[in-house]
Amino acid sequence: MKKLTGPFTQILPLTGLSLKGPLRDDQLQVITNGWVLTNNGRIITIGPFERLRRDHPSAQVEEIAGRHVLLPGFIDCHTHICYAGSRAKDYAMRIQGKSYLDISKAGGGIWDSVLQTRAADEEMLTELLLLRVERHLAEGVTTIEVKSGYGLSVKEELKQLRAIKAASQRTQATLVATCLAAHLKPKDFDGTQNEYLVHILSDLLPIVKKENLTNRVDIFIEDGAFKADNALNYLNRAKQMGFDITVHADQFSTGGTAVAVEVGAVSADHLEASKGKEIKLLANSNTVAVALPGASLGLGMQYAPARKLLDAGACLAIASDWNPGSAPMGDLLMQAAVLSAAEKLSNAEVFAGLTFRAAQALRLSNRGTLATGTPAELQAFPCDDYREILYQQGKLRSQILY
Repeated sequence: MKKLTGPFTQILPLTGLSLKGPLRDDQLQVITNGWVLTNNGRIITIGPFERLRRDHPSAQVEEIAGRHVLLPGFIDCHTHICYAGSRAKDYAMRIQGKSYLDISKAGGGIWDSVLQTRAADEEMLTELLLLRVERHLAEGVTTIEVKSGYGLSVKEELKQLRAIKAASQRTQATLVATCLAAHLKPKDFDGTQNEYLVHILSDLLPIVKKENLTNRVDIFIEDGAFKADNALNYLNRAKQMGFDITVHADQFSTGGTAVAVEVGAVSADHLEASKGKEIKLLANSNTVAVALPGASLGLGMQYAPARKLLDAGACLAIASDWNPGSAPMGDLLMQAAVLSAAEKLSNAEVFAGLTFRAAQALRLSNRGTLATGTPAELQAFPCDDYREILYQQGKLRSQILY
C-alpha cells in the first residue's frame, strides 16, 4: 500500500555522500517542507506534497503534526546485548581505580558474564535481548548487530545465536548476528588458545553455517584474549568457510588492525590504541573503522582517533559496544554526540557514521539512506533544524515511522 508521510521541516536523505574520508555539513542535501512516498515498507521518492499527491492520488496520507527533521534510522554495527546478569560490581571496582586485569583476576570481567549467561536458558536470553532491542528501537536505532561470545562452548554459543535468531522474528528492528566464540579462551577449556580456535572451527562453525545462524565471525585480539598469529589463521579458515570477518582491534594495544586489514575484514572495531601505522592501514583498505565511544566512557579511557582516521581517508562508523561490562549505557546517539565534541566531528560525519557507513560495516548496501528502494525506516526528530540533534547531546529523541 502506498503511503504519503509528512510534512517534514527538513529531510536529510544522506545520499550522494562519500563512503570514506571527511565530510562537511554543507555537503548535506537538506530538503525543506518535504514528504516521503513509500510502498509496502520501501521508499519510492521524496518531494513536495502537491506533486506526489497528483502523481499518486490513491496513496494514504499520514500527516505528522508539528515541526520535524527526518533522518534514516540509525544502525548500531557493534553490540553485545545478548547476555544475562549485571557487572555493576566491576564498575564499582573500576571507578575505585582498579584496572581491567585487576577486575578479571578478582572474578569479574568477561568470564563473569559468561557464567551468568550460561545460567540463563534460551527463552530467558531471548526475552532479555528483546527488552534491549526495543529500547534501542525507541531511541532511533532500527538495525542492530548482536554478538554471541558469552557462551564460549559449542552448546552455549549456539544457545546465544539461536536466541538472537528467535528475537529477530519478534521485533520490527533488523538484527544482524555475529559469532564471537573467540571472545577469549574459556577457563573450562583444557587446551591452548590455538586448540580452542581449532575447536570452534571444527565443532561450532559448521553447525552455525548449517542452521544459518549467522554469516559473520569476530575475534578479540588483545593481551588476555587471542594473539595476532593465532587470530590470523583462525580468520583465514573462517573466511574459507564463507564467513564475513570482523575484528576487535587495538582496544588496549596494537596488532589487531594489521590482522583485520590483512584478512580483508569488513570492519576493525575499537581502535582506542591505534596510532599512525594503524590509521594508514585502515585508510588504504576497504575495512571500516568502527569507533566505540561507549567503551571509552565506561572504561574512562581515550577515544578512538576518529578525526585522524577520517582525515587520512578511512571509512568511519560509530557504534555503541553496548555490553554488561565496559559499555553498559547503550545510548548510541548520546555517545556519538560526545565523541563528536571530543574529536571535532561534523554533523555530516556523525550522521554518516550512524547510518550508511555503519551499514557498510555490516555489508548492508540498501540501508542508511532515504533513497528509492531502501527500507522505509524513518526517524523524525521534533525540531526544525538538524543541528539541534547533536547540540542537545542525545536528549532530543526521535519518533520511529514505519
